[in-house]
Amino acid sequence: MKHLRLLVLFDLDGTLVDPAGSITGGISAALAASGLPVPPPADLQQMVGPALSESLTRIARVPADQLDTVIAHYRRGYRDTGMAASRPYPGIADAVRELRDAGCITAVATQKPEPLAGDLLRVQGLGHLFASVHGSPADERAVAADGKTSIIRAALERHAGEYSAAVMIGDRMHDVHGAAANGVPCIGVSWGFAAPGELAAAGAAAVVDLPGQLRDAVRSAAETAGARGAV
Repeated sequence: MKHLRLLVLFDLDGTLVDPAGSITGGISAALAASGLPVPPPADLQQMVGPALSESLTRIARVPADQLDTVIAHYRRGYRDTGMAASRPYPGIADAVRELRDAGCITAVATQKPEPLAGDLLRVQGLGHLFASVHGSPADERAVAADGKTSIIRAALERHAGEYSAAVMIGDRMHDVHGAAANGVPCIGVSWGFAAPGELAAAGAAAVVDLPGQLRDAVRSAAETAGARGAV
């Protein structure tokens, strides 16, 4: 069977980059500055991954008339200090390079606003590793109701004709569900923000504990999808 090129999509926060508390701390500060209650740590952890407006509404119960103010406060702090405080997970850049060297197309699919995602990748020295970056609209009120689904679809459409199979890599159930809605298997990573058992329950094709395990997991997922010899 001929060699098939594989498209590998990566989530950003919790998968490529450790926010190092900048997201949860920034949300706490933005809520407190607006006179709103701060959720307990476990709830704050669950706010990493989904679109910020969704998390603030669903988990932090931010009233609609204060949502824009809280988001603006959070984004100012994130741009000022949060991006620089974040760090790539140890070994993840090498894992992406290994996949690229094996012939894969690597791209990012995140619910972070797309311009901000590009900025974060550049700040962390990762931007050159990816052929494209796909995220939410800059206007966070315009976030798609289907979460990760349309973002992954945009990545697939951007690279249409360049690949024969695709795999998603992410740390939350939203990555798994969004991938499944596009007919794409998802590999979960345990170093992110998923609750215990979350990724397996969502239907992840595999869950890995180290970036160095990603190439074998991608190969296995691609073979299961019928793309033998892709990696």
